[in-house]
Amino acid sequence: MPPKKRNTGATQSKEPKSVAESGSAERKQSPELALKKHREKDAEFVSLCKRLHVTDTVCDRAWMLWKNVQESMEEVTDTQKRLWAACLFVTVSDLDVTCFTLTQVQKEVDLNVKLFLALVRKLDVNLDTISTRVNSVMTRLENKYDVTLALYQRFEKTCKSIFASSSDGKERDVLRRCWTMFLLAKGRALQMEDDLVISFQMLLCALEFFIKRCPRDLLQPLYQAAISKAQSPPTRTSRRNQSKARPRPPEPELDVQLLEALCKENGCNAEEVKNVYQTSFSAFLDSLDLSKGPDFPQVADINQQYEEHYLKSRDFDGRLFVDGDETILSPKIEITQVEQTPKKNMPDEEAGLFPPQTPVRAAMNSIQQLRGDLTSSGDQPSTNLATYFKNCTVDPTEDVLKRVETLSQTFCQRFGQAVGPCSIILGKQRFTLGVRLYYKVMESMLKSEEKRLSRQNFSILLNGTTFHTSLLACALEVVMATYGGSCRIAGYSRTGGSDLTETDLCFPWVLDVFNLVAFDFYKVIESFIKAEPALSKDIIKHLESCEHLIMERIAWRTGSPLFELLKQANEEGAAEQVEAPASFNQPLQHNHTAADLYLSPMRPGHHVLPPESPTTPASQAATQAPTQASSQAACQTPRHSKSNSLSLFYKKLYRLAYRRLKMLCSYLLSSHPDLEHVIWTLFQHTLQHEYELMKERHLDQLMMSAMYAICKVKSVDLRFKTIVTAYKDMPNTNQETFKHVLITEGHYDSIIVFYNQVFMQRLKTNILQYASTRPPTLSPIPQIPRSPYKFPNSPLRVPGSNNVYISPLKNPRMSPGIMTPRSRLLVSFGESFGPPNRFQKINQMVNSGDRPFKRTLDMGATPKPLKRLRFDVDGQDEADGSKPGGESTLIQKLAEMSSTRSRMQEQKLKEDAESRKE
Repeated sequence: MPPKKRNTGATQSKEPKSVAESGSAERKQSPELALKKHREKDAEFVSLCKRLHVTDTVCDRAWMLWKNVQESMEEVTDTQKRLWAACLFVTVSDLDVTCFTLTQVQKEVDLNVKLFLALVRKLDVNLDTISTRVNSVMTRLENKYDVTLALYQRFEKTCKSIFASSSDGKERDVLRRCWTMFLLAKGRALQMEDDLVISFQMLLCALEFFIKRCPRDLLQPLYQAAISKAQSPPTRTSRRNQSKARPRPPEPELDVQLLEALCKENGCNAEEVKNVYQTSFSAFLDSLDLSKGPDFPQVADINQQYEEHYLKSRDFDGRLFVDGDETILSPKIEITQVEQTPKKNMPDEEAGLFPPQTPVRAAMNSIQQLRGDLTSSGDQPSTNLATYFKNCTVDPTEDVLKRVETLSQTFCQRFGQAVGPCSIILGKQRFTLGVRLYYKVMESMLKSEEKRLSRQNFSILLNGTTFHTSLLACALEVVMATYGGSCRIAGYSRTGGSDLTETDLCFPWVLDVFNLVAFDFYKVIESFIKAEPALSKDIIKHLESCEHLIMERIAWRTGSPLFELLKQANEEGAAEQVEAPASFNQPLQHNHTAADLYLSPMRPGHHVLPPESPTTPASQAATQAPTQASSQAACQTPRHSKSNSLSLFYKKLYRLAYRRLKMLCSYLLSSHPDLEHVIWTLFQHTLQHEYELMKERHLDQLMMSAMYAICKVKSVDLRFKTIVTAYKDMPNTNQETFKHVLITEGHYDSIIVFYNQVFMQRLKTNILQYASTRPPTLSPIPQIPRSPYKFPNSPLRVPGSNNVYISPLKNPRMSPGIMTPRSRLLVSFGESFGPPNRFQKINQMVNSGDRPFKRTLDMGATPKPLKRLRFDVDGQDEADGSKPGGESTLIQKLAEMSSTRSRMQEQKLKEDAESRKE
């Protein structure tokens, strides 16, 4: 039976009503709970409802929800009171009414934010317990809380270096005022309160505002000196000369010198922070009439205005961070629960030099690295890139520049709509970085194509709008993900009647901004990664996640060219299917570049062209280039066109699909290993021959349906509830995948309804064949996919050593001081090495030891064997780029180096003793 339809009709609240802590007159507008109507309910539940000022409707709905949960849960995992509170929270979020805030309900049941939200998610024992609206509310709360917690931790640490402690505790009062005003500014000036970078930049603006108004005796010497003379308070004048004293000039709105000191101390770009100040923060100060005043804002005023904002937002009270309130702080993690890395096991003196990678610090470092990598890149095409443009039959220079200008306006406008009207200039800064990366990667791609094809004319490619828009979009996605910190991806589409009202900048936001087809965007991802070696591992993983999201869902939107290509491929017969099943068990190897994919299937396919002659026109050569390289082994007989982009897409799709299916089978069908192959055959058949089922749907919806169908005909007891419960535990999944499935146009329901009304009806005949004595031939199993993207910038640990890592030097400007991991001895060839005794220490480490071992987390006595390290830097072993016949002496020594854990610990103790003596 499909789940009952939820009544998600919410009563629209024009103004937020009062809550328990509010003494405003609005409380009178909230209907009192009629106790006589709730006599049949538990008295303690009604009492909780009364304390939280809920209405009769909320009380009834929450009690009904509790009864459903109570019947569905096999065992009560928490106290009734806490579960009641969770039911009330779900109800008010679903109805979108204002009764209480998150903090108020937390305090009633004594749970912090993380534990309370985790409890709410545990209620989702049925497919319809938590609606799309509630899930959206919880996701926003979790994101906002994570960002606010990271910001407060950074704020508290920064304030210790700014404010001097006093006996009367005045610095705590300043800290409280500053934090409260920042929370108010963030809430009023930013539409996206979970944007870590912009929020941190605004926090620095708030600190600047308070520092220049703070008495000098409350400041550390560094910030006493950082305040410009124009900001220093006037010296006292005697009464005799008081009449001669000049009037104090009006205070400037921004102390640039002070702000730059703050930015330098926190690794933040000063220009970006100035823009945040001059646009968003300055407007906020004007709204409070605080721009020109030399004094602190009144505590009562700031508190009152934040109180109003907090009650209206109905979430957590950010002021509780300053109080160390247990309902707002996250649970403490014991040090033994954290994975030990060289960075976390540094000596004390080095720990001060290399701060731990907190979320804010990691974001600032990533941005600094991105900006540094693009320092030498210009806002205009380079000389080399301009030469490629001129070599084209039709010079694309003018169109490229016009397109960039047009897309710049579109991007900045949409950025302002998402973040806030005052943030358009921030969008312009990020677009500028994206353009620099776009030109840089394009030049690198063209150099590779020139080397591969021995040609310089790429007229057709460079005059294609889709290629340029996709490449620029990919560059901007890298920039946006870098500024996003955690490289988040939007979990579900906003189309199709979903209640989600996301305003974040996560992928696929950039596709919507440029009106770019996801299938076209996917063609550039792999070549982009290979063309830009400076990309960090996190960004590479993010782009790979974008590629997966495209294959899972976004490429199957209505209007996607993918469907037309599939239709053509199927019309041409089985001989031209997107990928032969026989190739499933072969590794995923291809030599298609972005140029090849963007010219496919527009060009004639798979027929041999004569070698280029001196009389061949340049435009023809550009057309032939991608084709000729991939058609030397093809038959001489002309054949119909075939899309390389479609073929590669399906190769990756099949491998991604099987990997997810194998994971789900390992959770659910470990006692029936033979069923995995059968389920895969039905799943693969659906993707190849019933691809229309993917339109406006998700890959995993077909996967779960195929699993349920095969288990049904094979008489294996596996319920859909069990499938979706296991599915929720898989990585990169979203509950909307099984709660919000397209049934018919404009109508959505659960995956059970989809299976009964759509999937089974379409594949009924095929499904029943698996129950017969002559089932269909099983499809070959694809090889388990491995990421095609290498991570050349990841430091590699030398076998047998806890402290020696090899990390390729990305460019000369980087010094060992800012490379990771922060190992005890970090060598960057090509730069000053430091004291000569470091070579002696490396030699001691190289010559000591017998066998390689890996240190265990608990520092036990049974180490695990360490796998042999492979050195592969494009065949180049020496620092000068030479390629000797064998490995260099240093590489050979490092590769053969090994030691036992006890000896390495002894060596480390000796080094620490020596460093202390020095």
